[in-house]
Amino acid sequence: MTTSLVALCLFAGWTILLVTAVALYRGAFSSREAKALNTFAPDGSDVPGLGQRLTRAHLNCVETLPVVAAVILAAAAAGRAEVTDSLAMPLLFARIGQSTVHLISTSVPMVMLRATLFVVQLLIVASWIVRLAF
Repeated sequence: MTTSLVALCLFAGWTILLVTAVALYRGAFSSREAKALNTFAPDGSDVPGLGQRLTRAHLNCVETLPVVAAVILAAAAAGRAEVTDSLAMPLLFARIGQSTVHLISTSVPMVMLRATLFVVQLLIVASWIVRLAF
């Protein structure tokens, strides 16, 4: 398996880890606050602090994973994994870093760091698209 496909699988695993954490958090919150499990807002707006940040970190992964997967799988199908292999792990680390920063804080410096890590991911994927298309 190529480095890109390993990174893609790990990205999916990170997303599963985050959604599992959301489920566990909501279960604990439901028990503690007597909130019915079927009443949570999908965007996490009804759980304060960590619960909301955890939900958003998970959703950020869900929003990005299909784009990353499409490009990595297109490169693999075209036999051009060399295009994505060198930056696949840095992209994964930027994604994990973005999620982790999101979980830690929503202060302005942390939001700026999170945005920087997101832009890094966008630039990597955009560079792959350009290299694959031209």
